[in-house]
Amino acid sequence: MSSFGDVLKEVGEFGLFQKSLLVALCIPSIFPAFDVSSQVFVGLSFSHYCNTDWILERGPNLTKERQRNLTIPVDKDGGFEKFGRRFVILLSILLLLLFGVITAFSPNIYVYIIFKFLCGSSGSVIIMNTSVEWTDVSKSALCTMSIISFFSIGQMLLSGIAYLIRNWRILQLVLFSPLVIILMTFFWLLPESSRWLMTQDRKEEAEKELHRAAKMNKRRVPGHLLEKINLESTPDRKNMTDIFHKSDLRKCTLIMSFNWFAASFLFYGLGLNIESFGLNIYLTQLIFGAVEIPANMACLTMIQSFGRRICQAGFLFLGGVSCLVATAVPRALPEAVTVIAMVGKFSATAAFTKVYVYTAELYPTDIRHSGMGVNSMCARVAGILSPLVRFLQAYHYSIPMVVYGIIPMAAGCLSLLLPETLNVELQDHIELKKSTNAPEGSQCCDDGMEEKL
Repeated sequence: MSSFGDVLKEVGEFGLFQKSLLVALCIPSIFPAFDVSSQVFVGLSFSHYCNTDWILERGPNLTKERQRNLTIPVDKDGGFEKFGRRFVILLSILLLLLFGVITAFSPNIYVYIIFKFLCGSSGSVIIMNTSVEWTDVSKSALCTMSIISFFSIGQMLLSGIAYLIRNWRILQLVLFSPLVIILMTFFWLLPESSRWLMTQDRKEEAEKELHRAAKMNKRRVPGHLLEKINLESTPDRKNMTDIFHKSDLRKCTLIMSFNWFAASFLFYGLGLNIESFGLNIYLTQLIFGAVEIPANMACLTMIQSFGRRICQAGFLFLGGVSCLVATAVPRALPEAVTVIAMVGKFSATAAFTKVYVYTAELYPTDIRHSGMGVNSMCARVAGILSPLVRFLQAYHYSIPMVVYGIIPMAAGCLSLLLPETLNVELQDHIELKKSTNAPEGSQCCDDGMEEKL
């Protein structure tokens, strides 16, 4: 019986088809960065007051200052009060386009929050749908890193665009309108995962996509391999609960969920807090975006040399330590604080990128996206909670950074309990038995991942 990897070798494991797909999937990864980090600039505190023109009917000679004094409540200190203010990828791009643009027309803060929530529900899915299922296992990390690196490019582009466009409504339109072109292009050209189609017993569709890939790679698909690989398919539909049915899968899921939470907690805790470091926020955003590029490159090099497990633990631990060190630096030295925070952002980026690679390799194809979804959900919870931690500085300015430091360090220690997946073949089904040829510890959750020799 042949594996999908055998067919992929005949079709071409990393030919023109895979490279074109990788480039195509990199481009939309820019836009989730716009959605995540634009709030830093959209939410800036600009001078704003209620319209007081109506009062001129009774007092036409009142100055603007006098109008405000008569109509706007003041607080106990005398200051003015503020009272308020393929299918999945295509759907995600459509939703991000739709709600990203509509957000520009929000009449108040409540509608804005709803639209931002809807944007967030689609943005992360774009990055989750990587091209690893179309490539050889040796290229899976490269593909994932490349796609996520474009998120970093989006962070850098945002700083320049936000600097040039200070009107937040126009900024929203400029950031998300280009998604129209991407959506139209993807609708006609984006292929479905042939590996996934095989697991769903949709052989004819899988064969069509394989022939398409082979044609671009100037290769051919041997018919006898397709007949044999059909034996691997299963009619059973998997859902999110399946990742909790087996004890080892459950263990991996719980630990990785905490890893995702910690990486996201640190990443957004630093990334959405750029105004507190004492430097120009546009410059800080540019620096934080730029540092993600070498972080991704270092992550790719290290996980290929030292493995997934030890690197995941190391990046999380280093990020946590940098936050603790930052608390010892006097606040009168914003440059020093920013440098240390940059080390933390470097580590947070590497850890966050790493969990995408690691998680995709831990789960078999038929439940891979369920596993990614559960773990990603924990990261979104962290994204919600991390800005709230800043309120703890009311008790002491160092408390937020201490919290940002302790959580990733704890997650780093737990990640050492995970199995290693370096050079382990992607698994297609949860039911497969453990290979007797692979060394102990090289499989995840005793689900049959065979070490690639």
